Amino acid sequence: MGDKIDNKAEELKGKAKEGAGKATDDQELEAEGQADQAKGNVKQAGEKIKDAAKGVVGDN
Repeated sequence: MGDKIDNKAEELKGKAKEGAGKATDDQELEAEGQADQAKGNVKQAGEKIKDAAKGVVGDN
């Protein structure tokens, strides 16, 4: 469960960075925020795949 929380936190941190970058017209910070969000989303997708695999394995 901790990984899921960490991944969501990374996504939210990215949203905050992106917003701060937009507010201050800092394109580099905005891009960092978008990258952080993407990493968080990819990690969350990986967790969903692992959860689905556990469900399939658990059904046997």
